[in-house]
Amino acid sequence: MGRLPVAADFPANVILTVVPPPNNDPPTNILLLLHGLGDKHASFTRLGEQLNLPETACIAVQGPQGLMDLDGFHWGDDIIFDSNNGGLDADAGFRQSTVMLKALVEDDLVGKCGYRAREIMVFGLGQGGMAALSLAVTLHQAAKSPSDGELGGVISIGGGLPGEAPAALVNKCKTPLLVCGGSSDSVVTPSSEEKLRHVFEAVETKRYRRPGDTMPRDRDEMLPVMQFFARRLRSMKGVPAGSVEVGLS
Repeated sequence: MGRLPVAADFPANVILTVVPPPNNDPPTNILLLLHGLGDKHASFTRLGEQLNLPETACIAVQGPQGLMDLDGFHWGDDIIFDSNNGGLDADAGFRQSTVMLKALVEDDLVGKCGYRAREIMVFGLGQGGMAALSLAVTLHQAAKSPSDGELGGVISIGGGLPGEAPAALVNKCKTPLLVCGGSSDSVVTPSSEEKLRHVFEAVETKRYRRPGDTMPRDRDEMLPVMQFFARRLRSMKGVPAGSVEVGLS
């Protein structure tokens, strides 16, 4: 089991906040929280506190790129405007952010703090969800063995694979996914789901009863997320010293 990360474990140019597990629990798991386009890590720091997940340290990470003169950040390599609606296109390349997040996982959490990839989960909203999925694919492709590249799971709210991601993999990524989106007006389209299933072994999709891809608003919308956490987060409570943990694939 890894130790609780501290700010000194990470590069000075990576802006993040570590939220320790509740009730002085051991930090058995790590949950990376990636905000949406134009937001900051502070809102997801509060999310980590609200989730209050047992034995889980939450790390809210800020996107590496500033959003012009606006008070917000993003995960894309560029700022691209959507010609259809005049807004910003979330699919703006993820090479820089993926390099940053991959180093955060491999060098800092695994290398310095002693975690395994399987003990690290990622939750992302919108463009942050796309960055999370890009990270999972990159770790899988770079791994020496399939188990080395398997994260505990990825939860993407309203985000699919970036356009630069492979359209399919012969040896699919083993990191399990939960993708949530609106009943309509969603970027999680049938074609987006199909691409995910060509790249990942296990993809679960949940639809809100309302349009749009915002964060879950009530218990019904949050329940699939909490159930996914319950299945994938590890627990060492009650395991006697010297015992071997089993049944947590």
